[in-house]
Amino acid sequence: MTTIPIRRALLSVSDKTGIVDLGQSLAKAGVELVSTGGTAKALRDAGLAVRDISDLTGFPEMMDGRVKTLHPKVHGGLLAVRDDAAHAASMQEHDIGAIDLVVVNLYPFEATVAKGAERDEVIENIDIGGPSMVRSAAKNHAYVAIVTDPADYALVAGGSTTFEDRKRLAAKAFAATAAYDSAIAQWFAFVDQRESFPQVLPVALTLGTTLRYGENPHQSAAFYETRGPVANGVGQARQVQGKELSYNNFNDADAALELISEFRDAEPSVVIVKHANPCGVATAKTLEQAYAEAFACDTVSAFGGIIALNRPLDAATARAITGIFTEVVIAPGADEEALALFAAKKNLRLLLTGELPDPSRPGLMAKSITGGWLVQSRDNASAPDLKVVTKRAPTAAELADCRFAWTVAKHVKSNAIVYAKGGSTAGIGAGQMNRLESARIAAWKAKDAAEKAGWAEPRTIGSAVASDAFFPFADGLLAAVEAGATAVIQPGGSIRDDEVIAAADAAGLAMVFTGVRHFRH
Repeated sequence: MTTIPIRRALLSVSDKTGIVDLGQSLAKAGVELVSTGGTAKALRDAGLAVRDISDLTGFPEMMDGRVKTLHPKVHGGLLAVRDDAAHAASMQEHDIGAIDLVVVNLYPFEATVAKGAERDEVIENIDIGGPSMVRSAAKNHAYVAIVTDPADYALVAGGSTTFEDRKRLAAKAFAATAAYDSAIAQWFAFVDQRESFPQVLPVALTLGTTLRYGENPHQSAAFYETRGPVANGVGQARQVQGKELSYNNFNDADAALELISEFRDAEPSVVIVKHANPCGVATAKTLEQAYAEAFACDTVSAFGGIIALNRPLDAATARAITGIFTEVVIAPGADEEALALFAAKKNLRLLLTGELPDPSRPGLMAKSITGGWLVQSRDNASAPDLKVVTKRAPTAAELADCRFAWTVAKHVKSNAIVYAKGGSTAGIGAGQMNRLESARIAAWKAKDAAEKAGWAEPRTIGSAVASDAFFPFADGLLAAVEAGATAVIQPGGSIRDDEVIAAADAAGLAMVFTGVRHFRH
């Protein structure tokens, strides 16, 4: 049972890559080839002798090919336990010949969906006979080899298989059918039936790469890609240069890409991220200027950070970025001079995404917890019509800074406070257990940045401040007043809103409510 010769092989593939070469190798080893439809034609066109599946079963292919391999002479030949006397007797009684190898890849369901096909075409690309043969062969891997990936053709091309190879191929085959069924179930749930949270959430991921370690060196890790059509994310970006991405690089680069995507239609913009939190964000007339403004917000945290751009990387910006140590730069593209400048920094990772993701795209986010998963829709809400709640309405400049700060705050870990002025972040307070401390930390960081830059005053003077959730007390807002903010944007909704509004009026602030909260944990 360890090594078994292949005497008969059934070949039926949608992807014809390498199938002729495999057929030639098997034929040379004396293997009888049985095939269907287009696969049989491809093999015959190459001069190979092929037995039609209809000749094996005694029934023609019918119903537009829907019924061709669903037959006892196929599945009996796959499932029979060769050294079981009763199974052997049944095979002899019903003239069922053993099939030792099945080579199948399935109808291109995901590709059909991805191209935007109509419902009838999508349904026709749900393979039935293929998965059935795959599962039968995989179950009986003690005797039968099942190949679902052209990359594995070499394992069977010699005309025999080992038990260890058959076990590995069976495991891969069951994973392939599970992923295939998952794609179909997802299409029915999310596309055809438009369910938000189906009773069963089938998920299939494909291993992209194993990583050196996880968040910490004692943790193992890997990156898995989602299947089917996806946005141009970090996982699909082209790495031009630099060391392989670490777990933390993936996580931080994703945070940077999500935030810069909010500015994909804006003026040149730059995001600098450290530990999944933005430490500087700016929009300006040029990328170089935007980088300088973002960097000035927090020159300490930017060291070893992740930089994301909403425009192709140019030489001037590349030259500025190489002035300090940076882990990853992610951009839609890069010109030749910028690439040459980066090439001198061998360890600097450069990721090119092409078109940036759409920040309003739908989707689900999942987080594992003990005993299950928490699943929610993406936070793709933008600031709706703003409600002025103070006696003074914001000026046009204050309103622009409010919207900018609000966009950034959406991507800062809660409790989040963001000061912004003139299209640049002035100070960011993230991840504190109370909002007052976030407001104080953001103001302190702005003051520190001003001292380092030699400015006369911190950029919080005359700034707008955004809070990702309502101010539960007036103290957080008063801290913003002390820092010099003149305008506030927040969701509202506290039982003490009147107290907070009164404090804003007393300080002469303009304040707007969004009615939308942006917690990010």
